[in-house]
Amino acid sequence: MSTRKKYSKEFKLDAISLVKEQGYSRAGAAHSLGIDPAMLSRWIRQHDTDDGTAFRGNGKLTAEQAEIRKLRDEVRRLKMEKDILKKATVFFAKETR
Repeated sequence: MSTRKKYSKEFKLDAISLVKEQGYSRAGAAHSLGIDPAMLSRWIRQHDTDDGTAFRGNGKLTAEQAEIRKLRDEVRRLKMEKDILKKATVFFAKETR
């Protein structure tokens, strides 16, 4: 099984500039760079939709992603606390009988 190839932010931006600024077709630019045309299309889409935050790298989250992660952690913690309280209620209800 082969490992997944990682490309730098500069490589991706150069590949995008071949298409947008230098007039290459997506297939032609992808072929000359040795990458899949679908990958180049995905990079162009990401670059167009993200406002300067495209290709952040591994582990670098946007503000929204960081908040979502924080909120999910809090929900998980609150669910655990609720389950503990339910179990304690059942335990003490049995003790009083």
